[in-house]
Amino acid sequence: MPTLQIRNLPEDLYQALVFRAQRAHRSLAQQTIADLREVAGRCGSARRTQVLDSIRASIEAEGTRTPGAAPETLLRDDRDR
Repeated sequence: MPTLQIRNLPEDLYQALVFRAQRAHRSLAQQTIADLREVAGRCGSARRTQVLDSIRASIEAEGTRTPGAAPETLLRDDRDR
């Protein structure tokens, strides 16, 4: 498993990490991993939303399918491709 070492961590960040770790009954390493996962999840979620918005826009611009169309219409459109 990869490791990460952080040098010259600002004191205020260290104290905030210690506080959150104690409050959650975690070690510093566990809390750091939890915080990194949370931040990565937020960034990933924003990217997924951006990609989905782009897909929706291209589908609407295409005009062949509309959201909420009847399933049989979607099947016919797909067969005709």
